[in-house]
Amino acid sequence: MATQEHRNQAAGRTARIGVLTVSDTRTPATDTSGRVIHRLLVQAGHEVVERQIVADEPEAIGGQLDTWIQRSDVNAVVLTGGTGLARRDTTIEVVQRRLDKPLDGFGELFRMLSWEQIGPAAMMSRATAGLAGTTLVFAVPGSSAAVRLAMSRLIVPELPHLLWVVRS
Repeated sequence: MATQEHRNQAAGRTARIGVLTVSDTRTPATDTSGRVIHRLLVQAGHEVVERQIVADEPEAIGGQLDTWIQRSDVNAVVLTGGTGLARRDTTIEVVQRRLDKPLDGFGELFRMLSWEQIGPAAMMSRATAGLAGTTLVFAVPGSSAAVRLAMSRLIVPELPHLLWVVRS
């Protein structure tokens, strides 16, 4: 079946999503990236079932991620932050340990699109995505610009199609 046929069949599918901000400094008042993710998902007709902020600690990230992956009412998780190269950035390692099926194209496309905006610094992005059980998981950088790029160009447009594929 052609991609457009898949998209037509997937049209209107909505997700129930957990949004996780990974940061040692952000608070609910300063979590602009989490707010952007929430707003864009709701505007697209999806439901954000829960939004959390956790410290950049593997146990904290993994604990919340595992909780959402195990919930039957959560179809996807979007994490923001902790994806860089700094010693404390552990989100990608935590996420990758849980992925049954990595979606390599997500990171590749994110870096390609980032290149258009920030040039060679895009190589430092470790954005990733995949499937953990039946839950879609996306990990994107913590900057609001990176979040807007990932959400508007990749996640929101393709989420109904991804849900259709996972549920088929």
